[in-house]
Amino acid sequence: MKLGFGLPMSGPAATPEGIVQVTRRAEELEYDSLWTWERLLVPIKPQTGYIGTADGSYPEYFKRVMDPLDVLTFAAAHSTRVRLGTSVIVMGHYHPLTLARRAATIDVLSGGRLVLGLGQGWSEDEHETMGVAMKDRARRADEFLQVLKRAWTDEVVEFSGEFFQVRPSVIDLKPVQKPHPPVYLAAFSPGAMKRIATHADGWAPVAWEIDKVTGAMDGIRNMMREAGRNPADLKLVVRGNVQLTPDPLEERYPFVGSWEQILSDIEETRRVGADELFVEPQGASPQEFISLMERVRAAVS
Repeated sequence: MKLGFGLPMSGPAATPEGIVQVTRRAEELEYDSLWTWERLLVPIKPQTGYIGTADGSYPEYFKRVMDPLDVLTFAAAHSTRVRLGTSVIVMGHYHPLTLARRAATIDVLSGGRLVLGLGQGWSEDEHETMGVAMKDRARRADEFLQVLKRAWTDEVVEFSGEFFQVRPSVIDLKPVQKPHPPVYLAAFSPGAMKRIATHADGWAPVAWEIDKVTGAMDGIRNMMREAGRNPADLKLVVRGNVQLTPDPLEERYPFVGSWEQILSDIEETRRVGADELFVEPQGASPQEFISLMERVRAAVS
C-alpha cells in the first residue's frame, strides 16, 4: 500500500512556507504522494450542511482555502519525485477544457506526476453560485469526463452535448503521462459508481466505513467487466481526514479517534486491499502537519 499526505492548503498552515516545508519533508520521508482538496465558499446560512460535523456546521478552516491546482503547481516546483493529486476537486466549478489545460500544464511542469481526483460535489450553495443545477450534476459529469479526455488525447478535439459544445479544434498541449494522467472519482451513489466503471482509473472514497469498501469495489469491478474494461486496472485510493482525540471514541468516523484507533484504521485500509492511503490533519498548524507526517511514516514503516 502506497502512502500519501495532504498538503496544508487551508487554515493557519496554508502559507508558502508551510507548503514548502511539508512538500520537502514528504520527499525526505519517502512519501509516495501529496494531495489537495477543494472548498469554494462558506455560506452564512447554508442550504446544505456539512456531513463531517454532528450539527452540519462548517469547520473554521473552511473559511480560508487556497486553490487546489495552484498549490499543486507550487509543490511541483519544490519537489522532484512525489506524485501530486487532487482528492477531490468539484467538476461543477470548472469547464472541462480549462481544467484539461491546467491539469496538462501541471503534468508537464512536474514531469508527469499529476493524479486528478474529481467529484460531483455536495454543496448546493457552491453549485448555485457557479450556475450549475444540482439536478444536472450526473449528466454534466458524464460529458465533462469525455471532453476532458478528448482534450488530452485527440489531435482534433470535437464534442457536441447537452452541456458542452466544442467545434473541431486543435489543442496541442498534452500531458506527459499517456494516454493521460490517472483520473479518480469520488462516489457514493450507484450511478456515480457506474461512472467510475466506465470512465475512471480509480475510486477515491472518503468517510466510508472501511469494512464496506470491499463490497463497493467488487460492485465497481463487476460493472467494469460489463463495460468491457479490465477490473484489475481499477485503483483504490482512500483519504483519511485525521482528527486525534486524547481518548478512544465509541462512535466515530474513520480516522477520527485516539492514536490506537487511527493505527487500526490504517491497518484495516491495508487489509481491504487499498492501493494507496493518504492522510491529513485538516486545519492544523505546519508543526502539526510535520508531526503527524513523521508519526504515520514511522508507524507504517
